[in-house]
Amino acid sequence: MADTSGHADTKGSGSTAGPPGNTAGTESGPSSRKSSWKYIGPGIVVAATGVGAGDLVATLIAGSNFGYTLLWAAVIGCLVKISLAEAAGRWHLSTGRTLFDGWASLGRWTSWFFVVYVVIWGFVYGAAAMSSSGLPLQALFPDVMDLKWWAILTGLVGLVFVWFNKYAVFEKVMTVLVGVMFVVTVYLAIRVTPHLGETFAGLLPVLPDEKDSILNTLGLIGGVGGTITLAAYGYWVNAKGWTNTGWMKVMRLDNRVAYITTGIFVIAMLFVGAELLHSSNVAIASGDKGLIQLGDILEDEYGTATAKFFLIGFFATSFTSLIGVWHGVSLMFADFVERFRKDRAAAAGAAGATPASGEEVASGTHEKSWPFRAYLLWLTFPPMVLLFQGQPFRLIILYGVLGAAFLPFLALTLVWLLNSSRTPPEWRNGLLSNAMLTIAGLLFVVLCVKQIWDQPWKDFF
Repeated sequence: MADTSGHADTKGSGSTAGPPGNTAGTESGPSSRKSSWKYIGPGIVVAATGVGAGDLVATLIAGSNFGYTLLWAAVIGCLVKISLAEAAGRWHLSTGRTLFDGWASLGRWTSWFFVVYVVIWGFVYGAAAMSSSGLPLQALFPDVMDLKWWAILTGLVGLVFVWFNKYAVFEKVMTVLVGVMFVVTVYLAIRVTPHLGETFAGLLPVLPDEKDSILNTLGLIGGVGGTITLAAYGYWVNAKGWTNTGWMKVMRLDNRVAYITTGIFVIAMLFVGAELLHSSNVAIASGDKGLIQLGDILEDEYGTATAKFFLIGFFATSFTSLIGVWHGVSLMFADFVERFRKDRAAAAGAAGATPASGEEVASGTHEKSWPFRAYLLWLTFPPMVLLFQGQPFRLIILYGVLGAAFLPFLALTLVWLLNSSRTPPEWRNGLLSNAMLTIAGLLFVVLCVKQIWDQPWKDFF
């Protein structure tokens, strides 16, 4: 296809004008836009959402325990996620159908898995995201109110922001917060003065000489940059107005930017863990409170200003994950409900029941629909109970199992969809895509089995 830049994009033959970024088509099909930095957007959103406080703590602990030894694993983790997000975006653009519509074509079991997952996962994640966003605010303003009230405030702000704004405003705010994250993490990495020789040595694939080093390494690879947000990437691509193969080059550049950005965040925090914690034999707690500990260590080493600066970056990291999930997973849930309604209409013999399409997402109707807003409310209000009562034991186990199962589900279903007749031949997986997605699927299956094995099942029953 001929490349054009700055000209109207087109759809397939006979199509009519669509949402911004797409105009009437010709018989030759959509023209291919040149990959250009000016279009970048969904990748920034998926990077910001995918890198949460938990990812930063996991990377800090890896640096604290092993120095630079596992730097190569963090890089591979980014490459694996590039493959997954690219595959999700390619499905949306090449077929014009949403990812959930693709899943539904594989059988009803996918719908059951998805709905159970988003209901349980959303309930527990809502509390975790609000708490994570409230922690740095409580540390910045310690005498104002308790953590649970800060958490509730961040949840309500996220709800109002996503409820009243469409994708374009959401993307702009996420970009600003990513800028804050980027400046803070890079500043910290420079401030701790990494040893370049050890850094380059860390790019060699060497396993630490410790118990369970293989599983710990696989965990670092699998934990870099998002779970369900990888599936949401295709929806954000559509919400941007990219709905056909003319945007494929742009999407691929956008996706690479996403995971280069993610890589910078992760590597910067590995530097901090290696230099500030590993060299001093300082251990921090897992989970979000580990970042509060890091803030105290930074204050002792570099002063109050650096500690405050870090807490601002911590808040940006947590809050982007919160509003990213509030928007992206709500889009997916709205698509699930729309597909369910269309299936019922088709079963009743209604005319015009068609598959869910990227055009619907691009039109912005999902963002104002009742299922979108219902899931927003589900993410915000029921989880507040957990902030006061603590997280129920059995629910946390189910949350861990479902969360561990989602990435194998995503990787293996993408292999299935993108090698079948559901995808146009020219956009099916090549050898490299199949290899990366298969490796990702196997990696996540191993991590899923470990996660399930490690759950305290004897206390569950």
